[in-house]
Amino acid sequence: MNNLNLKNIAENLLETFLEAGRVAKDISQKGVKITIKADKTPVTDGDLAVDKILRDKISKLTPQIPIISEEATDLEKKNKNKTFWLIDPIDGTRQYIKKESEYTLNAALIINLKPELGIVYAPYHDRLFFSYGKGFSFEIKQGKKMILNCEKKNPNEIIGLTNSDITPSEVLEIYKKYNVTKSVKMSSSLKFCVIAAGEADIYAAKARAFEWDIAAGHAVLEGANGSVKTYDLKEVLYGKKNFKNLPIIAKGKIKDLK
Repeated sequence: MNNLNLKNIAENLLETFLEAGRVAKDISQKGVKITIKADKTPVTDGDLAVDKILRDKISKLTPQIPIISEEATDLEKKNKNKTFWLIDPIDGTRQYIKKESEYTLNAALIINLKPELGIVYAPYHDRLFFSYGKGFSFEIKQGKKMILNCEKKNPNEIIGLTNSDITPSEVLEIYKKYNVTKSVKMSSSLKFCVIAAGEADIYAAKARAFEWDIAAGHAVLEGANGSVKTYDLKEVLYGKKNFKNLPIIAKGKIKDLK
């Protein structure tokens, strides 16, 4: 697929994401219904409603491309596809249940095991991020479309993002090497997007979560000329066994270390 095709696909999904976000917010306001999955993690009626909206639209746009969703995937079944969709209907389900603000809706198109298109929507903040290739990463907020290029908003600070109150020692060591001056806790794939927007600089994480948690944010950040690499600065590819993530470093405009 070329950028023109990816642009058309991405732009045709934007209104669907806005609709799905409205549904997610409405369900949250009324109070979610929670089910515990086999892996002991929660799923809500909001997750399932968003999943259906996104999958229905995506299957119409690209009927030939398989869809792998957090809410409809058999982890024991080996993935044999190199081109496929990864969907996380609500990343940050626990935050969503608590009516907190940082949950996101996510879809990424993986082509030859790389995230070439990504859409991330944070309904609470009304921030819609999307990308369809290098140099083609955008945010729509309050009806205004902005190009994302990791241009720093805080030139006097290097901001590192964390996903919990207790930061692992190896992550602290990475942040020390990159001269991080401030740490901010943030949930969900929003972390990748605020780096793309220049509001933070780096996010490092141990091997955790699944590929659908990071793929869309990965595409948005790389489209903004940022990067997502393994700890040893190798490419992060998708479709791995059980869709498990490797340890990663996502960063904007700060230099790689030698």
